[in-house]
Amino acid sequence: MGLIDKVARVALALVVIALYFAGTITGTAAIILLVFAGVFIATSLMGSCPLYIPFNISTNKEEK
Repeated sequence: MGLIDKVARVALALVVIALYFAGTITGTAAIILLVFAGVFIATSLMGSCPLYIPFNISTNKEEK
């Protein structure tokens, strides 16, 4: 996973978290988006996305 991919995932997760605490998103939508935010942060920290493996996707320029 490339740096831009990692940064974009963390940024998107932070936006979702901010929207949740601001009260903009609530209910089931908020729960679903918070789960996705957690997954985005986890995959960014791991440096790998499990969905990229079966599709042979790489956003890391060094691996190509």
